[in-house]
Amino acid sequence: MEKTVELPTAKQNIVPDTTPGMYEALLRKEKTIAVIGLGYVGLPLALEFAGSMQVLGFDVKQSRVDELNRQYDSARQVSEEHFLQKDIRFTADPAALQNAHFYIVAVPTAVDDHKVPDLRPLYNASETIARYLKPGDYVVFESTTYPGCTEEECIPRLEAGSGLRLNTDFKVGYSPERIDPGNREKGVADILKIVSGSDAESLYTVAKVYGDIIKAGIYEAPSIKVAEAAKVIENTQRDLNISLMNELSILFDRLGLDTQEVLKAAGTKWNFARYTPGLVGGHCIAVDPYYLLHKARQLGYDPQVILSGRRVNDGMPAHIAKKIVQTLIRRGKTPQHSRVLVMGIAFKENVPDIRNSRVVDLVEELRDFNISVDIIDPLADPADVRREYGLEVLDQPRGLYDAIVVAVGHHAFRSLLPVYFKNLSNQEPILFDLKALYDRTLFEPEFEYWRL
Repeated sequence: MEKTVELPTAKQNIVPDTTPGMYEALLRKEKTIAVIGLGYVGLPLALEFAGSMQVLGFDVKQSRVDELNRQYDSARQVSEEHFLQKDIRFTADPAALQNAHFYIVAVPTAVDDHKVPDLRPLYNASETIARYLKPGDYVVFESTTYPGCTEEECIPRLEAGSGLRLNTDFKVGYSPERIDPGNREKGVADILKIVSGSDAESLYTVAKVYGDIIKAGIYEAPSIKVAEAAKVIENTQRDLNISLMNELSILFDRLGLDTQEVLKAAGTKWNFARYTPGLVGGHCIAVDPYYLLHKARQLGYDPQVILSGRRVNDGMPAHIAKKIVQTLIRRGKTPQHSRVLVMGIAFKENVPDIRNSRVVDLVEELRDFNISVDIIDPLADPADVRREYGLEVLDQPRGLYDAIVVAVGHHAFRSLLPVYFKNLSNQEPILFDLKALYDRTLFEPEFEYWRL
């Protein structure tokens, strides 16, 4: 049965530590933690551990390592001060991993164009570690995946590449990441951490190591599969709840109702769960359900609810584009002669990350109607957007627009007043507030104002 344990002080119902001193050796800096993958998950985690332990940060991208050695994070997840007084070395040289003893894998897990899990980064990390794995070492996976992946895919690669045997020569753990990009209130240490291990001894040691930095507490799962499943359903649940809100927003729009006003009224009930409609992108909520779907189909089961939610959310860019086109035509504007400004292309507010951005899908849908689309985003790197999607991001709006779409709730957009949009508008201003950032009474009746 799962149990919550306050670590490292709690001792009840814990197996005695018979693995000689991994935790203590890390604290004494006689052994080293290696964090593989220095993105949104790996970098904050590595820096947190580096406050009390010796850490090696490894990433396959030399450009990423170079910027981190300059104490700069282009993802803007951590500031320069987070690098100070930390015992950490960054490298892109795999050979440096031979000096590590406690490996943490935080590589991205995405899906391919067919929505099938792309496990190549996880495979590569496992095979790389295997070349340097030594008796007594630990490998802990943080990357989101489906239940069973660690034991079915990763451990066999560790064993094959190292010639060592699980639980006899080395230990494995799984501790799913719970980083919330852009959240300045809750960092790594402030979020309760699930841990699991390949046996009782590994669970105990992994819990102690993470317990050294996690102030919010440690939750011990009874198995690696339970920990994997817990992570993947966290985002699947959010995906399904948002899909319900999106479907309701489509219905309420046809009824002439403001979805936000309906949600505000429903929210007065004590047990109403508040979710809002919107574009669901990024590398978690829009991806994780496909990992669960993949495993379910391997078992001969075709989930209906999960897949239905994904269809609704994936269809929102087309729904919004259609609404924009209908509004332009109703206002006497020809779509192929219209200019639309899209504000924000990152997958969520206050981050520069453009991975799996559904705003990109919205832009493409509008361009399918031959609408001229300009994009601005104060955080996204124009070079990244150009390389990833072939789209141009402007420094600032250019000229007048027939409609303006606020697609991402960046702080820089939240304080904008109606006069800002009016000065950018051609004739009667049309504003699509996809994140419901503004008080609609400030815009109506002068504006054509619409929100999800």
